[in-house]
Amino acid sequence: MIAPLSFHYDFSPTAILIIALVTGVIFGFFLEKAGFGNAKKLVEQFYLTDMRMFKVLFSAIVTAMLGIFWLGYFRVIDITQIYVNATFLWPQILGGILFGVGFVMCGLCPGTACVAVSTGKLDGIAVLAGMVVGILVFGELNPVLGKLLDYSSMSDVSIYELFNVNYGFMTFLIVILALAAFWLVESVERRKA
Repeated sequence: MIAPLSFHYDFSPTAILIIALVTGVIFGFFLEKAGFGNAKKLVEQFYLTDMRMFKVLFSAIVTAMLGIFWLGYFRVIDITQIYVNATFLWPQILGGILFGVGFVMCGLCPGTACVAVSTGKLDGIAVLAGMVVGILVFGELNPVLGKLLDYSSMSDVSIYELFNVNYGFMTFLIVILALAAFWLVESVERRKA
């Protein structure tokens, strides 16, 4: 069974990997077609002149969230079987800051860097090489930093559990937040244009 699906399929581990690969290639293809393999295009969102990347990614997040909510509501999936990464507050805040600085400096995130590499862009290769070096350095330092990283562990808490609200209500709030954010970025883009 592929959790969190609540009905059974007979997929082999190889078939699951092939499905993941095909899905990733299709996703990357559409990212490239949208221009998200181009660092110059992506960095325009930081100048508030083209918020397409923000709108596409926020739309994808909200679509996935609504899909999970409704599939769980109709018992197609069991949302209790969805893996949630553990929260380590301070290391993840620091990681988010480093990620943001890297994104602004390079104009690429890990996914768009892979798209840039697949089309032969040198900046994508540099970003991907930097990520690999960062992963190796972190892997070597992890035994030393282990206790420091575990310091602010909050276990595998989700946002609705953190605020102690109903899952459906949190989903509704995030949809409202997304609609407000879309309206705001459209207003900013119109002013900048």
